Amino acid sequence: MSGSVPQAVVLLGVPVHPVTMDEAVERVHALLRGGGSHLVVTLNAPMLGRAARDEAYRRVVQAAALVTPDGMGTLLVGRILGRRLPERVAGVDLADRLCALCAREGFRVFFLGASPGVAEAAAARLRERHPGLPVAGTAHGYFSPAEEPGIVDRIRAARTDLLLVALGAPRQEFWLAAHLARTGARVGMGVGGTFDVYAGRTRRSPPWLQRAGLEWLDRALREPRRWPVAAGIPGVLWLAVRARLAERLRLRRAPD
Repeated sequence: MSGSVPQAVVLLGVPVHPVTMDEAVERVHALLRGGGSHLVVTLNAPMLGRAARDEAYRRVVQAAALVTPDGMGTLLVGRILGRRLPERVAGVDLADRLCALCAREGFRVFFLGASPGVAEAAAARLRERHPGLPVAGTAHGYFSPAEEPGIVDRIRAARTDLLLVALGAPRQEFWLAAHLARTGARVGMGVGGTFDVYAGRTRRSPPWLQRAGLEWLDRALREPRRWPVAAGIPGVLWLAVRARLAERLRLRRAPD
């Protein structure tokens, strides 16, 4: 199959594929053309820290067909550990590129998650941006466990190819690991707060802040509810520093 990706590098026990945005899009394109159901994870620094500490979450990430470095924090962890990651492949940008691909090639996209009305607004905005985008359906993320079978049946009945799930990490990845195969979707990807951005309810940081790797800080200052997420970034960087120091100590103690 075309769209192969480089072998994953391991950061704190968690695999991350060293891909560019173009390579990530091509990999997902190959998965959409192929068979089976495949998980894509866009791994930011707080998610990386969670996966490093939580074995159940780590297993979900390890089973993904593609794990992209979402956020400068993940890139910085790679630098600290001496693992090369070529560029940031953010979920909000990757999902937009994938919707452009789906509009060109007719793959059907289902939008699941966020507050009532947000998925519909996000789908409408993306259809304006990418004319012809086949929207398979939308559903908000405030459903009970008893309602899950109905959601899964809706996604399957809609002949979904790409399933975008905005339930927040780690819930969205656990949900996809449990239900993706039964939805029949070929690719499932967690996208966090992306629908709010597409719907115009949350604005993105200026490009210079994105390039500087400070988008997380800008969003935390504008949205105080995000402080618990932002607070995880220093923690995972410290884990990386400790791991690198431990590695150097082992090398010094190793016999010649």
